[in-house]
Amino acid sequence: MLSDEAKDRLRASLEKVHEWPSLYMYKFILEPDADRLAAVLALFPTESEVLRRYSAGGKYVSLTVKEVMMSAEEVVDRYDKATSIRGVIVL
Repeated sequence: MLSDEAKDRLRASLEKVHEWPSLYMYKFILEPDADRLAAVLALFPTESEVLRRYSAGGKYVSLTVKEVMMSAEEVVDRYDKATSIRGVIVL
């Protein structure tokens, strides 16, 4: 989970660059484990745009997820949930 300090920094950065609601792009890197992948995808509604890109050797998959978010707080909350999934790197 994100520390309170990390959440505050992220929130401030998001407020500086975005006007809400806004299309936001999340990026994650993880091993292509079905359960882990399902856990990350479960954080997003089914209508979100998801792009999967596998590394050359297939050892990792990067996920890019685009969704219209209503506030910086929603983005911070989603990242906080994603960081609790073991083995997921949040970019």
